Amino acid sequence: MKRVDEYKKIFERYGGMMRTRDLQKEKIQYRTLQRLIDQEAVEKVRYGYYQWVDPEDFSEVGTVIRLFPDAIFCMETALRYYGYSDRTPAEWHLGVSKDSGKSRFKIDYPFVKPHYMEPAYLEVGLTTGTMDGYPIRIYDKDRVICDCLRYRNKMDKEIFNKAVQQYVADPEKNIPRLLEYAEVLRVKKIVKELIGVWL
Repeated sequence: MKRVDEYKKIFERYGGMMRTRDLQKEKIQYRTLQRLIDQEAVEKVRYGYYQWVDPEDFSEVGTVIRLFPDAIFCMETALRYYGYSDRTPAEWHLGVSKDSGKSRFKIDYPFVKPHYMEPAYLEVGLTTGTMDGYPIRIYDKDRVICDCLRYRNKMDKEIFNKAVQQYVADPEKNIPRLLEYAEVLRVKKIVKELIGVWL
């Protein structure tokens, strides 16, 4: 039987998370996996997904991007990333295609809130960034504000107001791009009413 550090190297080849089929491919038997779980070297994240536990190098971001590589950080998660909100969201807000399976988001940990979007609009404003050393997919500032305006009635009023004020004060805002996105996302009237007042 291999030593624990040898199993760690196997998990590292898979980005720290393995699915059941990966375990089978690497010939890691169920009882070996169970022993690693009992030793708290591995944790079951959701059905069929197992993650290597490294307390010195743990980040929820890593877990989220490994579980949902197609997701895009949006709404309150993106607001926090850009400094438009000082509240840490209780859950990870993820933009995903409305055609993606809904059951994969029914997990105990980490807490995620999927925002199902039309595939045609999913990549509007998509950019990349880094969070806790991990490369992430995230909407740019202008797209995030369009989404906030669209879903303003579902947001905490204080978070919404601060986000709009921070965006308006941001020297890096791009109003032409905001209006372009607003047209595509069909929120141009709301953008002109609510953001136009500030400009």
